[in-house]
Amino acid sequence: MIEENPAVCFYLSTPQCNVCKVLKPKVIDLLKSKFPQIKFIYVDLNDAKEIAGQLSVFAVPTIVIYFDRREALRASRNISIEQLSEQIERYYKLMFE
Repeated sequence: MIEENPAVCFYLSTPQCNVCKVLKPKVIDLLKSKFPQIKFIYVDLNDAKEIAGQLSVFAVPTIVIYFDRREALRASRNISIEQLSEQIERYYKLMFE
């Protein structure tokens, strides 16, 4: 996915995480409304434990965003949508505007 898309957002969590359930739709809405060129990918860590190790994910939810095949942003646990939006915007403008 990282090789095929200029910008990718991985949302890593588990179905048991209540914070994850609330945050996920907000992240999806943010990307659709402000950053439509970022591909959203949900990863259930119960089904993909090896990905947690590969990406060094120790807490859920974790959001990892890649721009141009490089990790640009990482946020875990207590994630503010406003702060996430501001952080994404800097990279997004450089890449797409």
